Amino acid sequence: MIIVYSDPKTGKTNQVKIDEEKAKMLIGKKIGDTIDGTIIGAPGYKLLITGGTDNSGFPLRKDVEGVKKVKVLIKKKKGIRVRKTVRGNTISNDTVQVNTKIIEYGELPVEELFKKKEEKKEEKK
Repeated sequence: MIIVYSDPKTGKTNQVKIDEEKAKMLIGKKIGDTIDGTIIGAPGYKLLITGGTDNSGFPLRKDVEGVKKVKVLIKKKKGIRVRKTVRGNTISNDTVQVNTKIIEYGELPVEELFKKKEEKKEEKK
């Protein structure tokens, strides 16, 4: 599972791949719930779940309860409605990406969090 976290102060985002053990801790959480930052290696941080994507690429939608896929009518423009397939607001085994934003900051500065992840990417190249 991939956790995408963003910093509202700077507007930067980054992503972390977590193992299955940590991913199991997220199953059952809903959009709007908060999680501890230790999941991504950021102790003291609190993250707000804002969305996600399932293994088929369908987005999680806050107003659809459960983990099922459904087709909903979405208003695009004045008088135009489109039927789209979305998944419910609960994280399940089918969820591959969870979008979050930082709502509480820890001792470690955010710049160091982003720097650590960038250094790991450079080492792989």
